[in-house]
Amino acid sequence: MASGFFAILDDIAALMDDVAVTAKIATKKTAGILGDDLAVNAEKATGFLSSREIPVLWAITKGSLINKIIIVPIALLLNVFFPIAIKYILILGGLYLAYEGVEKIIEFLFHRPKPTEKVVKKVLERDDEAEKAKVKSAITTDFILSVEIVIIALGTVLDKSLTMQILTVSVVAILATVGVYGIVALIVRMDDAGFKLIKKSNDKGFLSGLGHILVKALPLIIKALGVIGTIALILVAGGIFNHNIDYIHHIFPTMLTFIKELALGLIAGLLMVPVALGIKKIFASFKKSDSR
Repeated sequence: MASGFFAILDDIAALMDDVAVTAKIATKKTAGILGDDLAVNAEKATGFLSSREIPVLWAITKGSLINKIIIVPIALLLNVFFPIAIKYILILGGLYLAYEGVEKIIEFLFHRPKPTEKVVKKVLERDDEAEKAKVKSAITTDFILSVEIVIIALGTVLDKSLTMQILTVSVVAILATVGVYGIVALIVRMDDAGFKLIKKSNDKGFLSGLGHILVKALPLIIKALGVIGTIALILVAGGIFNHNIDYIHHIFPTMLTFIKELALGLIAGLLMVPVALGIKKIFASFKKSDSR
C-alpha cells in the first residue's frame, strides 16, 4: 500500500517536471506577445489619478483571467475534435497581430498625436467613462492576445498527452496573467514611489535623486515598451506564417529567420491595413443607413 502511494507521488513529481519543461518552452514561444500585452496594459493603466490606477488594473486583470478561462477549454476541445482549426486560427491571429503592429507604425509616422493637455482634461472631466473605455479596450485586446498565447502554447505540446496539454496550457495562461499584470502594477506605481522618496528626503540626497529618476523614467519605459511591443507583434506574426504555411516556410531558406519573419509580418500588415479600412467603411455605411 505504502509503496503504491509513493509510486503515485513519484509519477506526479515526474509529471510536474515535464510540465515545467514544456511550460518553459511555451513561455519562450509566447514572449513576444507577452511583451506586447505588457506594453498595452501599462499604457491602459496610466493617465488616471493615483488612487484609480490599481483599481483599473485589477479590473483588467479580472477580465484577462475570464478571457483565459473561456479560451483554454475551447482551444483544448478544438485540438481534440477539430485540430486543423488550430492552424487556421493561428494564421488569422497572425494577420491581426501583423495589422495591429503595422497600424501602430502608420499611426506614429502619419497621424498627429492629440495635445496632452486636452487629453488629460478630458480624462479628468469624464473619469468614470474613461475608465470603462480603457478597461473594455484592454480586455478586448487581451482576449485576442490570449487566444494567440494559448494556441501557441498548445502548439508546443501537440505531440504530448492530453493531460500534459491541459497542465502546460493552464500553467502558461496563469503565468501570463500574473506575470504581465504584476509587472504592470510595478510600472504604474513607479512615479508614486518616486514622489514618496522625494517627499521623505525633503528633495535632498540620494533618495531624492532616485525619486526623480523613477518619476522621469515612467513615461520613457512606457514608450520603450510600446516600441518593443510593436516590433514583437510583427515578429510573432511573421513567425506564425513561417511555421504554419508550408510554401512560405520553404522560400528563402538561407535568409536569417529574424529578417524573414520581420519581412513577413510587415508585408502581411501592409496588406491588412487597406482590408481593415475597407471593412470599417462598410460598417460605417451600414450604421449611417440604419440611423436614417
